[in-house]
Amino acid sequence: MYRSSVQYYLGQRRKGNFSTVKNGLIIFLGATLVAVSLQLFLVKNYIIDGGIVGLSIILSHVFHVDVGSLILLLNLPFLVAGFFFLGGRFLVLSLFASSVLAGETYILAPFEEVTNHPLLIIILGGLLLGMGVGLIIRFGACLDGTEVLAILFSERLPLTIGQCILLMNIIIFGSSVFLFGITEAIYSLATFFVAYKTIDTIIMKS
Repeated sequence: MYRSSVQYYLGQRRKGNFSTVKNGLIIFLGATLVAVSLQLFLVKNYIIDGGIVGLSIILSHVFHVDVGSLILLLNLPFLVAGFFFLGGRFLVLSLFASSVLAGETYILAPFEEVTNHPLLIIILGGLLLGMGVGLIIRFGACLDGTEVLAILFSERLPLTIGQCILLMNIIIFGSSVFLFGITEAIYSLATFFVAYKTIDTIIMKS
């Protein structure tokens, strides 16, 4: 998934036909789906995602800070680094996606979670998250700077991009065991699987 998304970014960088309005609207929709998944399904049920999103959920519980603001803040250095690999368009669209997500998670924060049922959280939360992130990736941006970090590491270490991402996520999901418990960590892994299968499906349609 990560290798295909990076290839997609690079392909978008070379394309001349680019609709700012169309891409911006779809990225807005994608960020909205992610915000709904986070605030109405995952965060309040102590379910995390991988990468920067998962780390932001953990830190939001520890420091009681809005998860969307943390995603935007933690992504900034990685997105700036991504500018040198993927161009200014990638940076602008990614900042837009992160900013929309930060605003909408703040708006949705006072609302109660839709459900506490584990199966519904995994399926609905994972699908909404995967659809949102998939649309953002498909139209030239990203919400997770760990993909950019994986590119940098893979060029300097004997690891693939996917292996770098896997290693970072093992650390993040491992941390959730100590903070939230083994049950929540298992639910998080299941949600992660649903989300990234959904992302793969959306990207493969591009």
